[in-house]
Amino acid sequence: MRYLSEFRDGKLSKRVLEAISAKVRALPAGEIKIMEVCGTHTVAIFRSGLRALLPPQIVLLSGPGCPVCVTPTGYIDRAVELGRVPSVTVATFGDMVKVPGSRSNLERERARGADIRVVYSVTDAVKIAESSAPKKMVFLGVGFETTAPTIASAILEAQKKGLKNFYVLSAHKLIPPAMEALLSDKEVKIDAFLCPGHVSVIIGAKSYQSLSEKFKKPCVVSGFEPLDVLQSILMILTQISEGTSKSEIQYTRCVTRDGNIQAQRLMDRVFEVCDANWRGLGTIPRSGLRIREEFATFDASRQFEVNLPRERSDRHCLCGEVLRGIKTPPQCGLFTKVCTPESPVGPCMVSSEGTCSAYFKYGRKV
Repeated sequence: MRYLSEFRDGKLSKRVLEAISAKVRALPAGEIKIMEVCGTHTVAIFRSGLRALLPPQIVLLSGPGCPVCVTPTGYIDRAVELGRVPSVTVATFGDMVKVPGSRSNLERERARGADIRVVYSVTDAVKIAESSAPKKMVFLGVGFETTAPTIASAILEAQKKGLKNFYVLSAHKLIPPAMEALLSDKEVKIDAFLCPGHVSVIIGAKSYQSLSEKFKKPCVVSGFEPLDVLQSILMILTQISEGTSKSEIQYTRCVTRDGNIQAQRLMDRVFEVCDANWRGLGTIPRSGLRIREEFATFDASRQFEVNLPRERSDRHCLCGEVLRGIKTPPQCGLFTKVCTPESPVGPCMVSSEGTCSAYFKYGRKV
């Protein structure tokens, strides 16, 4: 299979691992902490067993690259309250239904009779809105730069069709500002970034260049196959050994320096940059996307007034620390005991891209 089997070549992977080991031996003693920003990378690394193959000096940290995981409790509370409105249908991707709010979650509300539907794309939500008017459809727009263009396209399509019952509750976030916030956090120790492949298809590798220059940290955009990740780590080690810090692309079969210009224009047409609240990281300036005033009639946050409960979460849950890379799931007292995929306490155990979920499924076997 082109562009897949080639990146699972065991013999070539062994050669790259040998090159990685040689680079590590030539560097000063000490740990090299590399954060994989993307949740899909976390899962791919665990699934392929790469952690056990790498030299012990290389420490892979999982970051805030799971959109469900970084969505704050207040957003879940708002979604729950919207689901309780009889005239509203809430549409969401499947990972969101089990995320705990302050008092409930979408799965529980659906069991109580709320019209909450799991969809595979925002296009499905637009179709439901068309067929169920005048009932109101609220789509939960949670994601990074990868999904934002599709949501923007759906809003433009709804406008073109003259739909009066389609809304988006936006919680879109931007990855580079979160990376900068992590590098500015004195508790977080990161030597380099394994940059997200999917996001970078849209925004391009140049989006990380200023981070590399400002903080002197190598950034390499990686694909998701085992050899992709190994090659990316080797590129990072090469930069460290040469004393350079720049943004490079390993995932050249999909990612360019400039990204997808058309998708960027689509996002900019419908959304504007704003401050955003990230679970575990707090409010990060200019790290979110809100719907522009021109499209306010499609903005659920403007069109619906709901009473929100006092925001609360389990104080023993370490999702926030896990998302910052300063704790691992096994360091949480709830992990595998109280918190499991069947009964998650925090969102990192809910999402298929969540770090706790990956550790639960794969990490205990390593």
